[in-house]
Amino acid sequence: MRRWWLLIALLVLQGCSAIKLGYQQLPTLSYWWLDSYLSFSDSQTGRIKESLENLQRWHRQQELPLYTQLIQRTAVASLGNIQAQDVCSLWSEGQARADRLVQEALRQTGPVIASLSPRQLNHLARHFGMKNEDWDKEWLRGSSEERLKRRLGTATDRYSDFYGDLTASQTALLQSQMAQSEWTPEWGMQQRKRQQQDLLATLQKIQQQSLSQPQLEAELFAVWQRWFMPPQASDLALVQKLRTQACQNLADFHNSTSAEQRQRAARRLRSYERDLLELMRP
Repeated sequence: MRRWWLLIALLVLQGCSAIKLGYQQLPTLSYWWLDSYLSFSDSQTGRIKESLENLQRWHRQQELPLYTQLIQRTAVASLGNIQAQDVCSLWSEGQARADRLVQEALRQTGPVIASLSPRQLNHLARHFGMKNEDWDKEWLRGSSEERLKRRLGTATDRYSDFYGDLTASQTALLQSQMAQSEWTPEWGMQQRKRQQQDLLATLQKIQQQSLSQPQLEAELFAVWQRWFMPPQASDLALVQKLRTQACQNLADFHNSTSAEQRQRAARRLRSYERDLLELMRP
């Protein structure tokens, strides 16, 4: 379910043509991704495809207008300086949109989730293991300097795609922010595995106890919430600290940009708005 929200966010970050083309194909892309994790049976395939199409229809009607309003406000704000609390406010609004999406996704796909077999849960666990190996290669291998360099490269690419070419001082600011962050790849992997085990245990509980649809939705939505609010106090404190730091870092970076860079960012946001308005038309 988190993948649906991530796919939408990534499409927005990729640019105009990707939004229109990718959003139209979102049910198909989501099915392929989910099938790689769960290996749907023939009887499940038709039901999950129909559920994903219904989910997209709901999202287009109910959520895209709210995304448009959010982008409109962000485009206006991007022309001036911003504060960390402004960034955190936008994050909270985005989280609320994600929560609604997950709740509706669980409502639509609940019957298929309830029908998952032990074989499929074993397939899911093995797929998690393979993805963890890929994550390990990308973020955990090499010296701390090499890891930081890879993270910096990724961040620089994302910011430059949005704002245009970065100055040397802006690149140095990003590097300083990452060097001061308390996030580590080791902690990231630990949380990744915790989330996976939480999901697997909950799916096994659903399978073994034959929960009702409302119970299933409540159990899985609680898993989603724990992904962002870890149950262990030390992890929760770190998550909250990292979130506050991320809001401040983004505000500081944006406030380092030139008028030309801000105009570019505003134009990009307005192009997203036009695309969403077009997608909302019958």
